[in-house]
Amino acid sequence: MNTQTPDRRRFLTAASAVALGLPALAHAKADPYATSPYRKITDAEWRKRLPEASYQVLRHEATERPGTSALLNEHRKGVFACLGCGLPLFKSQWKYDSHTGWPSFYDEIPGALGKKTDTQLALEVRTEYHCARCLGHQGHVFNDGPRPTGLRYCNNGVALKFVPA
Repeated sequence: MNTQTPDRRRFLTAASAVALGLPALAHAKADPYATSPYRKITDAEWRKRLPEASYQVLRHEATERPGTSALLNEHRKGVFACLGCGLPLFKSQWKYDSHTGWPSFYDEIPGALGKKTDTQLALEVRTEYHCARCLGHQGHVFNDGPRPTGLRYCNNGVALKFVPA
């Protein structure tokens, strides 16, 4: 005998539908760049287009050596864009010196970055982010940044280009 009240049964049915249906719906509208021509570029074409260090970072998730980026000392007004496709990712006023050896930002341009869980380091689970348009790897985001967000987007400089205002 079913002892659930109609209201509880209706709630559980609706909750199940939401749990099963919303992720698919969210995924369908979550990727405005799904048809981007940058996503059709082959690995061989990316290799020809990019400097070797940038190619390794953007297309194969490598990491540049800390302290080597010319963008560490970039303080002009402008935006930092993906080197692969030119999509603006960060505003210059969000850049700060994190003393890590990589360009760091405390905020992102809305919709510019995609994120995923990175478990390549066995002892640490990190959040990796990439350019939303071309899917080029940029870096990792951590929860040890300054106010107002408390975030630190730790970016490979070779994955970025600076566009002055």
